[in-house]
Amino acid sequence: MAAESECIKSHAIMISAPYQGHINPFVSLALKLASNGFSITFVHFEFVHDKLSKALHSNNNEVDLFSEARESGLDIRYTTIADGFPSEFDRELHFEEYWESITFDFQSIIDEFVGKTIESDPYSVHFLVADTIYVWPGKISDKYNLINVSLWTQPALVFSLGYHIELLREKGHFPWGGNIDEEINYIPGVESISTSDLMPYLIKAESQILRTRICSVAFEQVKKADFILHNNVYELESQTLSALSKYQPNYTIGPVKFSKNIPTNDVSKSFWSESDCTNWLDSKSRGSVLYISFGSFVQTNKQVIEEVAYGLLLSEVNFIWVIRPGILGSPDSNVLPFGFVDEINIKDKGLIIPWCDQIKVLSNPAVGGFLTHCGWNSTLESMWCGVPMICYPIDWDQPTNRKLVVDDWKIGVNLCDYGTSVDRKQVAEKIKQLMSGISSKSLRQEADNVKTILHKAVEIDGSSERNFAQFIKDLRAKLQETAFNLN
Repeated sequence: MAAESECIKSHAIMISAPYQGHINPFVSLALKLASNGFSITFVHFEFVHDKLSKALHSNNNEVDLFSEARESGLDIRYTTIADGFPSEFDRELHFEEYWESITFDFQSIIDEFVGKTIESDPYSVHFLVADTIYVWPGKISDKYNLINVSLWTQPALVFSLGYHIELLREKGHFPWGGNIDEEINYIPGVESISTSDLMPYLIKAESQILRTRICSVAFEQVKKADFILHNNVYELESQTLSALSKYQPNYTIGPVKFSKNIPTNDVSKSFWSESDCTNWLDSKSRGSVLYISFGSFVQTNKQVIEEVAYGLLLSEVNFIWVIRPGILGSPDSNVLPFGFVDEINIKDKGLIIPWCDQIKVLSNPAVGGFLTHCGWNSTLESMWCGVPMICYPIDWDQPTNRKLVVDDWKIGVNLCDYGTSVDRKQVAEKIKQLMSGISSKSLRQEADNVKTILHKAVEIDGSSERNFAQFIKDLRAKLQETAFNLN
């Protein structure tokens, strides 16, 4: 275990947004910080803890996500916090109401929690590690004189667009309501991006949509952070990250999930029980299986599901398709077309599962492609495994992530060439193009190149490990300074 500063004992208070794609890197970062000698208090919302407990088929009181980590010698305390809503409240169905409260009311709850945590450990110097999308870390850090560390769980390109929202406003590209695409080529470190590749929350003004208002405030607040961590690799977004580092200390430390020096990464982070597809995959030939998942949060509709289903049948490819509970935004269990499951079972062409260990599936040699919504967590995992992608972005950062995957890194293709209308014949064509078409070889070669970049970055002498070591050095210097000022 790395030696901590001789003079001070440091204690991180960590809280992520309550979504799978945010929780995963936060858990890995907690383990990584603890392995460098820091004490950690890791906070989950109570409803997140309930979900994790149900996925493990355990009683709430029995689930301690970091018990094995503590047994290995790491000082990670796990606790939960109320979010102000009853457990039965459907936070996905009532997303706007929920996030309005989290944005404007939750600060008082986290304020009380942070105050009590500091009181319970008065001899430590505390610092806050919070999700960038929260609007309160700056105010909490100021009140308790905490070092403010912000973890960004999406690409630097998305961060930079949000960071420069006032510049976009000044140039007439925020909010963007134009019918004709325009190129944006004035964001520092961003060569060029079309207005069609902007995140959907940049399309409307703050007064029109809550998420735009939240993101606008969050990106203004992150400018007060002492350190900003990015869950990506410097080599893939070097220009953007170099430009951002001129404003504040930015460190690319990803993909943090695959860091080599984490003593244990066996911490349950899944909201649903995982199906094991190993035996079925092992019965298929190398590169013959398409994996399909639209992630843990975004929703789609029956028409999209139906067109993808019939497209799969037309393509005649082997596939594993994750149809998670609530994917249609309703309790409707009849998601797939009538007779679809019977047909694929007879031919042994596919598996329909509610959830799985995605890395375990993507790393199986039988998997040759990933039809994805382009959530950053899924994108990173596909890149790590060298699996090319068919991109169907739905919301949030996903359209911008698609640009990186398809246009910049050339490791994927679009499911829809124009707009988001899904057609079964085009689905079949795109599947064939990715799995066995003329462009398949170049896509796989580029995917292998990106895979190599990611794997090298997390080696002991890799860029992400060097950046993390520099962050730790800078953090400790700041903690020493804070401790000195307190005394």
